[in-house]
Amino acid sequence: MAKDVIIACDFPNAQTALNFLDQFEQEKPYVKIGMELFYGAGPQIVRDIKARGHRIFLDLKLHDIPNTVKKSMAVLSGLDVDMCNLHASGTIAMMQAALEGLTRPDGTRPLLIAVTQLTSTDQERMENELWINRPIDEVVLHYAQNAQKAGLDGVVCSPLEAGKVHAACGAQFLTVTPGVRFADGEKGDQARVTTPLQAAQIGSDYIVVGRPITAAQDPVAAYRRCVREFLMEGNA
Repeated sequence: MAKDVIIACDFPNAQTALNFLDQFEQEKPYVKIGMELFYGAGPQIVRDIKARGHRIFLDLKLHDIPNTVKKSMAVLSGLDVDMCNLHASGTIAMMQAALEGLTRPDGTRPLLIAVTQLTSTDQERMENELWINRPIDEVVLHYAQNAQKAGLDGVVCSPLEAGKVHAACGAQFLTVTPGVRFADGEKGDQARVTTPLQAAQIGSDYIVVGRPITAAQDPVAAYRRCVREFLMEGNA
């Protein structure tokens, strides 16, 4: 199974994002376009970054009634992204509708993954604010199994849960994991985090890394360090 580092290009406008990517003269990193950039620059930023040769994870986290999500995914399927997502908490019916909408007439589609619990959510917040009283690991696994039943390709989860998701859903069920920080870096607003090396050892298939790369003094060097730790040292 392919593994990779995805850079979270959380920028407010197209020019900032493209200027950032201009620094990568030798590599074509896998890029995440989230809500900030998509809402700030519109669908054209997806086309522009794709035209440069980057793979794209479109991270819009859809969550609505099944019919609305189905129609929205049908629109997104025309952008030629490589991966997109929605919230697993939207139910199996919503995820099945999303998959139907995302699939093109020729049968092709991007990878579709479901967000289990955000990495900014911890046990206390989940219980006190969301009124979910099961242990967070159990909730993540249950949502992952629902996503698998719906026919999805994998889930977004914390690296801490990646191995358990694989154990429950199989090695081919993708784990895409934000919440990755260098050992000598800041956690920021993430509650459940690991290093790139730890994420590889636990079982992450893709790690999503934002500020440790985008806010680094030398983003290219930070990206290469991340690749080295996740793909090379992690497989040693």
